[in-house]
Amino acid sequence: MVAHTTWLRYIASKIDYSISLSWKTYRRGQVTDTELVDTVWKNLFQGKMTYLHWNKGEQMAPTVGAQGGTLLVRKIPVADPTRVYVGDVVVLKDPMNTEKYLVRRLAAIEGYEMASTDEKDEPFVLEKDQCWVVVDNENLKPKQEAYDSRTFGPVSMTDIIGRVIYCLRTAVDHGPVNNSHFSARKDLPVLEVELDVDEMAKNHKA
Repeated sequence: MVAHTTWLRYIASKIDYSISLSWKTYRRGQVTDTELVDTVWKNLFQGKMTYLHWNKGEQMAPTVGAQGGTLLVRKIPVADPTRVYVGDVVVLKDPMNTEKYLVRRLAAIEGYEMASTDEKDEPFVLEKDQCWVVVDNENLKPKQEAYDSRTFGPVSMTDIIGRVIYCLRTAVDHGPVNNSHFSARKDLPVLEVELDVDEMAKNHKA
């Protein structure tokens, strides 16, 4: 049973999501001025703020099992430093192949100074709307085995489409994903309302 206060927080999150998504489609010219308000209401009452995503490979182990995992992802229509935070596990477009998606941890955002352990690499500062993402698996060698910003460099925040809030590795091994403190608070009502472990298990491919 979901508490009333949780429902109120969930509705507030849904309103913010609906406005952000509608404004994004409006700016792209996909809806007109007269259609904007109707689009906000449509996004508010139809659909969920989450979707299921299958991720495989050892890049994000142990957060996501090496054999793969079914992820519950919170949609983020407009990714910026007020909606995604350092420490979050995010889904983003692969900068080397935009038809594919990666699951990586957000390690730095605009304004952060990046320094490498390799003396050949010059320090630099992430520019506006840039971010740095890394794998969780510390056993992978940077630039050789680990496929992240150490290989392809900074990525645009606009490439982030969602935040992973729950992971099902097996039917008996599942739970919330360890994200930033700020995101954990924001995602809690969404998790309580939209999480369906049975549905995740049905869609699990392992």
